[in-house]
Amino acid sequence: MSEQSSHQARGSHVWFIPDGYIPPESSGSLESHESICVLNTSDEDAQLAITVFFEDRAPIERIPAIVPGRRTQHLRTALLQRDGEAIPKGVPYAMEVESSIPVIVQYSRLDSTQPANALMSVMAYPLQS
Repeated sequence: MSEQSSHQARGSHVWFIPDGYIPPESSGSLESHESICVLNTSDEDAQLAITVFFEDRAPIERIPAIVPGRRTQHLRTALLQRDGEAIPKGVPYAMEVESSIPVIVQYSRLDSTQPANALMSVMAYPLQS
């Protein structure tokens, strides 16, 4: 493939992250947080729609995000919102990430609630189309 040819979109259109939880407290200088890490290998921008599901309330539907072509983006879940509604800290949740083109999705959590920090990173579950 020559450098002038277009780059192919790789991955899946739909991804699931079943275990989300933003710790309500942090210790030390690092803030506990979570991120959806998205890789877009295409020349085309990926238009994302993120739906957040909860145990005891209606979901936050189709939060928009854009990942530019040939880029990666780390979307902090605490900053995601739609119509002023955001994911609350200390509440379990899950997410569905839909994309206009195939992308790769990873999920990371930094838990700094104790002096010994924990970092977890896992691949999201892709829906095979």
